[in-house]
Amino acid sequence: MSKFTNKDLRESIKESLGMDDSKRLDESYVAQVKTFNLPTELLSTASKKSHIELYDQYVKDFNRISAELDTADRSSANSNHSNYRSLKIGETYNLNAVYLHELYFANISDLHSEIPMDSLAYMRIARDFGSFDEWQKDFIACSLSNRCGWAITYFNTYLKSYVNCFIDLHSLNVPFGAYPVIVMDTWQHAYYRDYLKDVKTYVYAMMKQLNWKVIENRFERAENLAKAIRS
Repeated sequence: MSKFTNKDLRESIKESLGMDDSKRLDESYVAQVKTFNLPTELLSTASKKSHIELYDQYVKDFNRISAELDTADRSSANSNHSNYRSLKIGETYNLNAVYLHELYFANISDLHSEIPMDSLAYMRIARDFGSFDEWQKDFIACSLSNRCGWAITYFNTYLKSYVNCFIDLHSLNVPFGAYPVIVMDTWQHAYYRDYLKDVKTYVYAMMKQLNWKVIENRFERAENLAKAIRS
């Protein structure tokens, strides 16, 4: 079986949209759906299935918008209203949705969740938040403070330290220079089927099964990023 490349996918999307080759900029991006294993019993099978389907749709929407931007009319762009402006807003919204969902799925559902005190993640969290317990309290507060969105621990390239933040929706209150290392989805669709309005119990449950091996790798990459910035 031949491998289906990003180029093949890009051409397939553009063909389905009936795009004219002569007007293409060939700058469109393509995201491909990833597969995630979520063995946790703290989320129902129905919740996991619907959440993955939602993620799949964000990938499709991002690819479609990116392809449409390839031939969008830039001459009529303006800050009040234009098709180009609408597409760029949609691009950011759906790109963030794809990226954040992938980070979230990858860092939850570890049935043997454990963070060693000598791990880089533990040491950096304790350093920048005062203690691991203080990080937990602040992370939970961020999870409860957003309006349909995300709680994130990230490396701030300006402060050169790890910080918690929340993002409303997928693209509001996003800090610049943020490299995410821990991501929690707190949109209602992530928990309502299993926890109704009790977002706090949902967050506690997901934090009990954080995948610290995945998170440790992210901290290592963040440290490499910090070294690159310093140099």
